[in-house]
Amino acid sequence: MPNTRAYAAAEAKAPLTPFTLDRREPGEFDVAIDIKFCGICHTDLHQTANDWGGGTFPMVPGHEIAGVVSAVGGKVTRFQVGQHVGVGCLVDSCRTCVECRKGLEQYCAGQVVFTYNSMDPKEGRVTYGGYSNKIVVDENYVLSIPENLPLDGAAPLLCAGITLYSPLRHWGAGPGKKVAIIGLGGLGHMGVKLAHAMGAEVTVLSQSLNKQKDGARLGADHFYATSDPDTFTKLAGQFDLIVNTVPAASNWDQFIGLLATNGALVVVGVPDDAVAINGFPLIIKRRTVAGSLIGGIAETQEMLDFCGKHNIVSDIEVIPMQQVNEAYKRVSKSDVRYRFVIDCGTL
Repeated sequence: MPNTRAYAAAEAKAPLTPFTLDRREPGEFDVAIDIKFCGICHTDLHQTANDWGGGTFPMVPGHEIAGVVSAVGGKVTRFQVGQHVGVGCLVDSCRTCVECRKGLEQYCAGQVVFTYNSMDPKEGRVTYGGYSNKIVVDENYVLSIPENLPLDGAAPLLCAGITLYSPLRHWGAGPGKKVAIIGLGGLGHMGVKLAHAMGAEVTVLSQSLNKQKDGARLGADHFYATSDPDTFTKLAGQFDLIVNTVPAASNWDQFIGLLATNGALVVVGVPDDAVAINGFPLIIKRRTVAGSLIGGIAETQEMLDFCGKHNIVSDIEVIPMQQVNEAYKRVSKSDVRYRFVIDCGTL
């Protein structure tokens, strides 16, 4: 599929500009997708800036992809032309390791092939992401998007949605459970929606009360400011699960103190600097500090089906591709409620 239109960073920290790339022609197990929308994840900013190293340029970001099937390979059984589909953070994995066989492809011990900036051993070249108008993906890594969900609002579910759904499911969020979400941003607002739909009692822990009305609208039962020291006294020992979506250094000991016996603090927003924690509050109530990374393919499909059942999508601001660099500046300032989505038709 030559002459695929895209936007790319030519080098680290460079603005994104128009770029033309070649996609492979669909193989017998491949699905060709016309990309309609692609969400902007904070990871895209880190990758194009090469903050984590290992960047290959030119780089086409984007791993929150929603579109329509345009062609399928001769042995594809799960998808058909015209179907609404999505592609998340993964486009392949080794498929043979213990993790892959358990449906935990995100923890593949062999070779994970990420949607962009990742070497694809089958093609022998780097992968290009969803800031483009077409993509070709093996059917095993393509997701079905429920027809009742709008594609623009569904796009962020492929990363932000599964990033919160996976820990909420794994740690048993549901009726009778008290769940707290730290931060009400692109990730946090999805955590509130999902935990509420699961039947948990949901509390937002935010730096201030500025978003309290939004929290209630999204499904939060309670809202507290972490800048108020009384918050940590009032809520001590209350929560079965706390999911930290904030990628900034903070006093994790304070949040550990909010956990009930057997409670877990799960990290999905990783700060740049190491965070020290005190072991004593962990042992006295058998508390846990853990991490979670997106989700496997089967779990991501489960999440999409759950969102279809409950009519859950991300709160978004849709932009044309030509405004992507301005959107990056606003994301870096947390100036969006709550996720930018690129209209790839504007390419």
